[in-house]
Amino acid sequence: MGDLLGSSGEPRARLRALLREERPVVAPGAYDALSAALVERAGFSAVYMTGFGTTASLIGRPDVGLLTATEMIDQASRISAAVDVPVIADADTGYGNAVNVARTVRGYERAGAAAIHLEDQVFPKKCGHMGGKAVIPAQEMAGKVRAAVAARTDPDFLLIARTDAAAVHGLDDALERAKAYADAGADLLFVEAPTDERSIVRISEELAGAAPLVFNWVEGGRTPPIPLDRIAELGFALVLFPIGTLLAATAGIRSLLESVRNDGTPAAAMSELPTFAEFTDLVGMAEIQDLQQRFGSD
Repeated sequence: MGDLLGSSGEPRARLRALLREERPVVAPGAYDALSAALVERAGFSAVYMTGFGTTASLIGRPDVGLLTATEMIDQASRISAAVDVPVIADADTGYGNAVNVARTVRGYERAGAAAIHLEDQVFPKKCGHMGGKAVIPAQEMAGKVRAAVAARTDPDFLLIARTDAAAVHGLDDALERAKAYADAGADLLFVEAPTDERSIVRISEELAGAAPLVFNWVEGGRTPPIPLDRIAELGFALVLFPIGTLLAATAGIRSLLESVRNDGTPAAAMSELPTFAEFTDLVGMAEIQDLQQRFGSD
């Protein structure tokens, strides 16, 4: 996990190197610093900061464009500080026009993110697997991508262009948009919410060579849950599992609260939980104790 005194290595360069490997990078979703630390502790090489989960965890509301750029960037900063692996962050629509996008890119860079994705929805946006979406003109989004490319100060900071047009205008339009975003300078392409494997195959075939591709394996979403080996066979470079950690945490909290409500105490559920010592170890108690010894803090 992240070191209070700073960590070695450069996550952005490491992510670029990982994306060149034969197998796709798998990035489970994290909605806060603790869930990100758990993803890293489980051995994954990257963390995905989910906008869906961040919205749920910060304000208990659905992912419909309610959070501001400041709230999202602050969360990216906390998550990036909590782990040493690269953080890929949801940056929604960039929170405005091309000028706003430029400021958004600088904010996520300062926050320590290794990559962000920007989408072509009308703001306020909706989760990509909800209905009722609308998209901006492709030319406008291409301009936002160019603004993002021009704004970044670290050439290793990755810009992912996402299109939600498949659900609005059909897959043909989404593919043409993705090609235009690649021409505008996007490092990776992300066609959101294909609804069948035939569409997934078309995405992999028609965008091959344009830029590395992102597959969003939304737990319970509209995209079919195809195996990782098949995703790798189709040539996707990055696979996101965005909300499984959030759903698992929700199920675990519900179960614990049910025990307390039924029994009066959580005793019946304790065998399924980490011990107090295990949890304090997870959140870095050993590092705190080391710092106390080194610097004489009480």
